[in-house]
Amino acid sequence: MSRYFILKVYSMQSTQEIQELCKLVRHYILTSTTNAGSGHPTSSLSAVELITTLFFSGYFHSDINEPHSFANDRFILSKGHASPLLYALYRVAGALTDDDMVKLRDHNSRLEGHPTPLFPYSDVETGSLGQGLSIGLGMALGINLRTKNLELRTEKKPKVFVLMGDSEFSEGQIYEALQLASHYKATNLVGILDVNRLGQRGETMLGWNLKAYAKRIDSFGWHTVIVEDGHNIEEIQKAFGLISEDRPTMIIAKTIKGKGVSFLENKDGWHGKPVPKEKLDEALKELGEVDTALIGKIAAPVILNSVQDLQEIPKPFDLAQGEQVRHDSSLKLQALGYKLHDSVATRQAYGDALVELGKQDEDVVVLDAEMSNSTFAETFKKTFADRFFEMFIAEQNMVSVALGLSKIGFKPYVSTFGSFLTRAYDQIRMSQYSYANLAFCGSHVGVSIGEDGSSQMGLEDISMFRSILNSVIFYPSDANSAIQQLKLLHEHKGIKYLRATKMPLPILYTNEEVESMKIGGSKIIHQSLKDKAVMFCAGITLHEALKAHEHLKNEDISIAVVDLYSMKPLDEETIRKFCHLPIIVVEDHYPTGGLGEAVLATISKFKFQISNFVHLCVRSIPHSGSPEENLRYAEIDASAIVKAVKSLVA
Repeated sequence: MSRYFILKVYSMQSTQEIQELCKLVRHYILTSTTNAGSGHPTSSLSAVELITTLFFSGYFHSDINEPHSFANDRFILSKGHASPLLYALYRVAGALTDDDMVKLRDHNSRLEGHPTPLFPYSDVETGSLGQGLSIGLGMALGINLRTKNLELRTEKKPKVFVLMGDSEFSEGQIYEALQLASHYKATNLVGILDVNRLGQRGETMLGWNLKAYAKRIDSFGWHTVIVEDGHNIEEIQKAFGLISEDRPTMIIAKTIKGKGVSFLENKDGWHGKPVPKEKLDEALKELGEVDTALIGKIAAPVILNSVQDLQEIPKPFDLAQGEQVRHDSSLKLQALGYKLHDSVATRQAYGDALVELGKQDEDVVVLDAEMSNSTFAETFKKTFADRFFEMFIAEQNMVSVALGLSKIGFKPYVSTFGSFLTRAYDQIRMSQYSYANLAFCGSHVGVSIGEDGSSQMGLEDISMFRSILNSVIFYPSDANSAIQQLKLLHEHKGIKYLRATKMPLPILYTNEEVESMKIGGSKIIHQSLKDKAVMFCAGITLHEALKAHEHLKNEDISIAVVDLYSMKPLDEETIRKFCHLPIIVVEDHYPTGGLGEAVLATISKFKFQISNFVHLCVRSIPHSGSPEENLRYAEIDASAIVKAVKSLVA
C-alpha cells in the first residue's frame, strides 16, 4: 500500500484568489493568441485550473529570480502547443509584462509558438509530443543523484511536474517512461494528464474514460489520482495533496477543451485556431472583469544546506542559438596500455575511456539500451554503478532521459548499436533545440559487423548525425584514437557522436601521436611527391586503404592516405591541400549523407574543377557473411580500392 503525505504549503492563496488568477490567466491566453493570429488557445484553456492551482497554491516551489536554481521544482509542458498557458502563468507571477505578451510568436520574442530554453522558465523545447515525461524522468533521476552525492539535506526534495495532453498518450514513448519511472522509483516525478477529450481532428481514443487511463497507468506501478472535475480548484488541491511518497504519481483530470468561452467549450474544429478579433470581446466578456494588477505568488524552494553547497552544482548547459561552444580542460586520460600492432575494438576503448572519464568527472553518467556487454558500457557500470542507467530496449526514452539528466548539469553518454539510434532520431533532433550537451556512441556500424545481417549494420548513422546543427562526429580507426577523441568530445559542449567498430582493429597510433588530434582535424598517414591520387577514409576502411597502399606501392603506384577521423567538422585545409590529385573516398556507409558527400561539399567551397572523384561506399543492401565477405561484396575492401586507383591513374 502506498504512503501519502500532505505537502507543506508555504504561500497558499485562497480558493477565491486562485479563481481570480484563473480568469486572468485565461485573459492573457485569449488576448495573446488573438493578437498573434495563431496559437492553441483551446488546448491552453483546458488546463488553466490544473496548473494555476499547482503554481499558486503552494505545491510548486520555485524562485522566479533564479530560474535555473537546483532547489527549484521543474515544470515541463509536454503538450508544448499549450505554450500560451505557460506564458500567461509567468505573466501572472510577475516574470513577464503586458508588452511581452503581445509579442507572442513574434520573430524576436522569447515567447515562441512552442516553448524553448530562450524562455528562461522552460528547460527544454517541447512540441514533438510524447517526450516530456521521459525528459521529466531524466530530471527526476538527476535530482535524486545530486541530492545523494552532495548529501543535500532537504525539507522538500525538488519535484518534477509534467503536463501532458490526452492525445499524446497514444505515443509509445509515454509507456516506456511510465515503466522505467516505476523501475527506478522516481517518487519525485509527478505527471498531470489533461483529459480534454478532443485532439486535433476529433475525439481521442479513450475520450473521457478516466478509469481506462488510470488502469493503464496503475499497471506500470504508478500511483494514480483521478480528478473528476479538472476545473474544481478544491478537488485539484486535494489531488496534489495525495502525491505518493514511494511511487511516481499521475494526476488524471477530466477537463473541457476551450473552458471559459462558451462557443469554444468542447467544440471540435478549434484546435490551433485563435479567437478571431471580431469575437474576442465576446470571449473576454464571458470571463468577467479581471484585475491585471493581481500577482500570483509561487512558493519559495526549501533546501536546508548552505548556499555554498548549492554553488557546487553545475548549472545546466545554456547555449545561444546557433552558437558552438568549446572549452579547454585539464582532463587527462591515463594511458590504457594499447600498444602498436595490438588488435583492440574501438568499442572496447570506449568502455575503458568512460571509466577514466568517470574517475575525473563526477558529472559523467552513462545510459545504455541493454547492449552494455556489446558496447562495453558495462565497464563503466562495474566501476560506477550509481551513475549507470540501464534503459533496456527503449532507445527513444533513453535519449530523452539523457536530455533531462543533462539539464540537471550531468554529462550523459548514450550508447547502443548505431543502427538502433535511428529509432530515436526525433528525440536526438529535438535535443538540439534544447541546447543539449549529449554524447552518443553507436557501435557495430557498417557491413563489417558480419553475420548478423543488414538490420544491424548502421549504414545511415553518419547522415543522421550530420543533419544535426553544430554536431560533432568522430570515427576512430583504432583504440588509442578512440580514447583521445572521446576526451575531445567530453570537452566539447553540444551534440556529439562517436562511431565505433565491432571488430578488433590493429593499433595505428601511439599515445603521443593521438595527442595532436582535434575537432576538425585529420591525420595524413602516407604522403609523397610522387602521389598519383589521395584516399580519404576513416575507421574500418582506413585499414583497407592501408592494405591497398601496400599493394600499390609494390607496383610503384604511390597514393596518399588521409584519416578523416573528424567527419564533422571536416579538416577543410587538408582536403584543399590534396584537391589537385584524383580523389577516392571510401566509407562503410550508404552514399547519401556520408563522408563522400561531405568531402564533395567541402571541395565545392574551393571552386575547383573536380574531374576525377571516386566514391566507394555501400550501394546495395548487404547480407549476412564474414566481415571480409561483406567488405568485398560492398566493394569497399582493399581489392576494390586498388581497382579504383588504377582506373584513375591509368
